Amino acid sequence: MSSMEALLKDESTRNIRRLLKVVILITIAGAAVSSRLFSVIRFESIIHEFDPWFNFRASKYLIKNGFYNFWDWFDDRTWHPLGRVTGGTLYPGLMVTSGAIYHILRMLSMPVDIRNICVLLAPAFSGLTALATYLFTKEMKDESAGLLAAAFIGIAPGYISRSVAGSYDNEAIAIFLLMFTFYLWIKALKDGSAFWGALCALFYFYMVAAWGGYVFITNMIPLHAFVLVLMGRYSPRLYVAYTSWFALGTLGSMQIPFVGFLPIRSSEHMAALGVFGLLQLVGFVEFVRYQVPSRQFKTLLKALIFIVFALSSAVLVLLTVSGVIAPWSGRFYSLWDTGYAKIHIPIIASVSEHQPTAWPAFFFDLEMLIWLFPAGIYMCFSTLQDQHVFVIIYGIMASYFAGVMVRLMLTLTPVVCVSAAIALSNILDIYLSVKTPAAPAVGAPSVDERKEKKPRVNILSAGKDSIVGIYSKASRIAVVAAFSIYLFVFVLHCTWVTSNAYSSPSVVLASRLPDGSQHIIDDYREAYYWLRKNTPDDAKIMSWWDYGYQIGGMADRTTLVDNNTWNNTHIATVGKAMSSREEVAYPILRQHDVDYVLVIFGGLLGYSGDDINKFLWMIRIAEGVWPDEVKERDFFTPRGEYRVDDGATDTMKNSIMYKMSYYNYQSLFPAGQAQDRVRNAKLPAVGPTLSILDEAFTSENWIVRIYKVKDLDNLGRDHASAAAFDAGKKKSKRTKAGRGAQRKLRVV
Repeated sequence: MSSMEALLKDESTRNIRRLLKVVILITIAGAAVSSRLFSVIRFESIIHEFDPWFNFRASKYLIKNGFYNFWDWFDDRTWHPLGRVTGGTLYPGLMVTSGAIYHILRMLSMPVDIRNICVLLAPAFSGLTALATYLFTKEMKDESAGLLAAAFIGIAPGYISRSVAGSYDNEAIAIFLLMFTFYLWIKALKDGSAFWGALCALFYFYMVAAWGGYVFITNMIPLHAFVLVLMGRYSPRLYVAYTSWFALGTLGSMQIPFVGFLPIRSSEHMAALGVFGLLQLVGFVEFVRYQVPSRQFKTLLKALIFIVFALSSAVLVLLTVSGVIAPWSGRFYSLWDTGYAKIHIPIIASVSEHQPTAWPAFFFDLEMLIWLFPAGIYMCFSTLQDQHVFVIIYGIMASYFAGVMVRLMLTLTPVVCVSAAIALSNILDIYLSVKTPAAPAVGAPSVDERKEKKPRVNILSAGKDSIVGIYSKASRIAVVAAFSIYLFVFVLHCTWVTSNAYSSPSVVLASRLPDGSQHIIDDYREAYYWLRKNTPDDAKIMSWWDYGYQIGGMADRTTLVDNNTWNNTHIATVGKAMSSREEVAYPILRQHDVDYVLVIFGGLLGYSGDDINKFLWMIRIAEGVWPDEVKERDFFTPRGEYRVDDGATDTMKNSIMYKMSYYNYQSLFPAGQAQDRVRNAKLPAVGPTLSILDEAFTSENWIVRIYKVKDLDNLGRDHASAAAFDAGKKKSKRTKAGRGAQRKLRVV
């Protein structure tokens, strides 16, 4: 065969490989999107959970009123009577992305409803995440490892849990931006290119606009650069890549109103600034090294390091004490001290996804990847190039944070997929190879061997017709078959977890009837629709903050608190009202113009996520603000039991939360047989009565109960009390003045 024919054959082979790679990537992206559509198939195209309902409402406001009106949006239908400066207190990347897609599709004469764009945005971006993971892993090893990593992250439950259809939250696009920013950082570091560094900064800016988790990138890249310097791996490539990313990325991030000057004034960002200064110092030292004799240079270097370290530490402490640099936030402290939030910020600890991760959750969300993960980290140690150091640091940090907080399993999943792909790719490279790897010679040949010119025997390739040891045909077949079975089981596990655990919207519950058929429980939407159709447009609804976004998104009514949780005092006020006697709660309701009170009760159906189970968090948050008026111990029996039956404390039975939950509940059962199926408690024969509230609506399965606040005249109060309450009501109507009030109240 001529050299030209061989060249053409090689080119043809490369083209086939490129085509095959493209087809595989498209197939992986298709699998990633398809696996996230179970929720639409089983239920319908609907927004899930809590935060996505606010994001959906904000997206509708954006496309209706335009970007600049959205930027200046003051929402007077939330946090009544304070309101919320919405445009300046959110990360707009998600809404802007959806709005851009909406307008592009309309320009192409494809009038897709904004709701469908929001529902399908996360599945669409999961395909892009698979591509970004492929590119990142290819930089770590090769294309085969990249394809494996893309396939893993495409269907791994740890990522699917936050990206199914309808999960219209910031993470829907943030994980793609996370992996693509890391890919661009590695490219910039490898090439020492300001171009790649600028692209990295651009996508970092996009990440800042999309998710508060951008702080993870803000600290991961500086930590990587710092470790490389400590390892003696400083190079001009590192200097160019980091300085271009930091300078442009910091300037870009400061354009987001919610971030503002935080990159230069908060402790979470000081590591990036410190490493930037360190690289300037190291660069200067490298320059001096070539100008000064070695002995004098060592003395000069020691003095310079001591002076710079002492001076920078003193300046940092001084700026922090003086308030120029903000201290670490409570959310950050809770990552290092798992008990901090429960003691100091109960509102953070009350969120289920902020709890420490149970061990089974790692296997549930990652399956076989969890034991391939450390093998991949070990293989990165075995080569230990600059990019492998990044994967090792990422793996260690993400493992710790995922153990501290359930929510951060999301940030661990990408590096687990990358490391597992590196490990499995190395194994398959060996056992699928036609050639047997040669064993390195052990020691030098002996004198006799050299004289007799005897060839060294390779124990791995001993035998003419058959190969023995771990590289025999039987071993190859066994290993490849075992991993094929593992991969098959992995796909089954991911599909099962996705379809059964992560594809059910929180607003639509599903159960199984005795015959095995599915039964839909739609109490939430039933109640919100009732609010929308049967209450005045300006009605004020009080509920626990968990349901604020849903009430605003589906019922379109004004709420007192919602899932933004920016004002701890206002939330504590709701908690105080819920945990107080009627005569204490009523003035609070009137002062805040409350028309209706909504509670969630699961005692009839056995729905454990109800307000009675959340009640202790309401009490703790209220006690943090009013320790003399609300005491958690008053809700426990002398033996320390939290009870709702005859043994419940008087404080518990007299709280309006208890009364609203169990009001008229006994009428569903024979006399004296009322049962709370969640807490497995037999309730008192005589149920509670209400004086300040009228039952307005109870959903089909008694999950949502809504009460109307009575007027003063209906209570038979004296005119002096009525006048006092009316005066308080008028005084509280300061919606537009809420902007100033936000600064005066204690904020978390």
